[in-house]
Amino acid sequence: MTASTEPVRAAGPESGAEAGRARAATAEALLLWFASRLGIVVVAVVVGARAMAQGETVAPFLERWKHWDAGLLITIAEHGYGGDPAGDPDPGLPAFFPGMPLALRAVNLITGDWTLAGLLISLVAGAVAVVALARLAEFEGPPGAGRRAVLALLLWPMSIFLFAGYSESLFLAFAVPAWLAARRGNWPQAALLAAGASCVRITGLFLALALIVEFAVQRRPVRQAPWLLVPFLPLLAYSAYQYGRTGDWLAWKHAQEAGWGRTMVWPWESFLQTWESAMGEGQFAWAFRMELAGAVVGVTLVLVLLYLRRWSELVYVGLQVGALICSAYYLSIPRSAVLWWPLFLLIARLATPGPRWRTGIVVVYALVMGPLMALNIVAFTNGAWVG
Repeated sequence: MTASTEPVRAAGPESGAEAGRARAATAEALLLWFASRLGIVVVAVVVGARAMAQGETVAPFLERWKHWDAGLLITIAEHGYGGDPAGDPDPGLPAFFPGMPLALRAVNLITGDWTLAGLLISLVAGAVAVVALARLAEFEGPPGAGRRAVLALLLWPMSIFLFAGYSESLFLAFAVPAWLAARRGNWPQAALLAAGASCVRITGLFLALALIVEFAVQRRPVRQAPWLLVPFLPLLAYSAYQYGRTGDWLAWKHAQEAGWGRTMVWPWESFLQTWESAMGEGQFAWAFRMELAGAVVGVTLVLVLLYLRRWSELVYVGLQVGALICSAYYLSIPRSAVLWWPLFLLIARLATPGPRWRTGIVVVYALVMGPLMALNIVAFTNGAWVG
């Protein structure tokens, strides 16, 4: 991967060779995406059929994807941030930004089923995201990095959330194309796409800050700088909306504290709390062990980006990692890694044919991550917490 301090190619028409590589990367990415989605369906169906053969009660296929955040997003889409009036209000609902609930409401007009709407959004948005990731990897180089980056993402154990009706796919469908546009020097497009990402997750804040750093690194003309304000507008608008509802400008943050106890603490306090939970005997012990592993990956990635002087990507990933490891306990770190496209670009570069040790690392990655991904499919569809 080239350092981000190098000049970027100016925005404009691609050369014939670049356009050809982009078309090939698009075709490969879509093939990998839809084939992997089919694989997830097969695993879920086979596991369900086996459970039924053993006399267990198995929920219908769609119901097995309406767990955890998927259900909360549906609640917002159906009833608003006040929650279902027939039940107790969930204090954690304002933690979810409105992009995914609005998309659910729109697609549900066609499907008539909230869970199916979520799955379709993730299917289409994920296709957009992997195409953009493949093109970004090809842009960064070396040739062939596109399919390797997509494979690295799809094998990541928590990429199950790119299938379920969660917000990760929709966020990436805006964020990765925004980053590619920025790397190409197309700042109006980058800003507008990043604004879309800011409608979906608070992670859009980190993207907006990273774009400012990328803009400075590229030494773009000052006249283009006002575009950098655009990604912050949805964040401000959502805060204003919640202020109108609750009188709290930081309702999304306080909802995380009320719903999941995610208060800020010193990093060693968070580590010790997570370690204690991971070494216990409860049903969540395995999940907390995965959180510890995710934290190691996150900190390592930050150090690598620092070494490579990838300043803008360092800001994007580093701020997320810092916030996650300073929470009261580690929560959703491996799942958040699905949004760290610099990780998959690095893996794609590492997987470039060369010395045997590179091949060995790639094989180990596939042999470890693939089975974990399959296990997470089984766990999630059975209603277990996996991130």
